[in-house]
Amino acid sequence: MRKRGMLLCALTLVLVACAKDDTADARAGLTQREKDSILAGSQIPGAKAVKKTLTTADSAAARAARLDSAQQNP
Repeated sequence: MRKRGMLLCALTLVLVACAKDDTADARAGLTQREKDSILAGSQIPGAKAVKKTLTTADSAAARAARLDSAQQNP
């Protein structure tokens, strides 16, 4: 009986190890920005800080773009 339980446990571990993880494939195609955006929309602790950081980065990028275009068209 004990051997049967150990064999069943080993078989289960082998099957789990060989299983395909579809979520990893789906996430592989996302950019870091997209991953951060998904995280920012979640309910986990710290998500609001990620959202604030993304907003601040967007604001800084927009300001830099305005400054660049102002220098090119005086």
